[in-house]
Amino acid sequence: MNIVTPELGLIFWQLLVFLVVFLILRSKAWKPIIDGLKSREESIDQALKAAKAAEARMQDLNNQNEQLLAQARKDRDVILKDAREAGLKLVEEARGEARKKADEDLAKARAEIATEKAAAMAEIKNLVAELSINITEKVLRAKLDNPAAQNQLVNQYLSDLKVGAN
Repeated sequence: MNIVTPELGLIFWQLLVFLVVFLILRSKAWKPIIDGLKSREESIDQALKAAKAAEARMQDLNNQNEQLLAQARKDRDVILKDAREAGLKLVEEARGEARKKADEDLAKARAEIATEKAAAMAEIKNLVAELSINITEKVLRAKLDNPAAQNQLVNQYLSDLKVGAN
């Protein structure tokens, strides 16, 4: 017997053993192996579909996030703009109130100055009148001590009255 050149009997027995093993494997192991491969293939397909669905879901979420970020930026810009405008408005209102208060204070100060000025003028007039009366009294006393001066003063007053009456 030579192994390199098989004889017909050896081929027959090998073929017969192969067919028996094939039939046993086909009846007992082939179906579970095929079922296992099919279930594996189905699970891989499902995993691929789930991965595609997850990828699409992630893309949708990314798009939604971008939209939310864009809206948040717009809202932030609107809020900042409103805050700036409110700040400027408050500053302008404060300036207006300060101007108004300053104008009121200035008007009060001017009124006080006018009042003080009038009071000072009245006091000066009173002092001038008092001084005039005192001076006139002293002058008249000095002149009235002399009877000739008295007569001259009376005549002068009478002539002033006559001139004023004409």
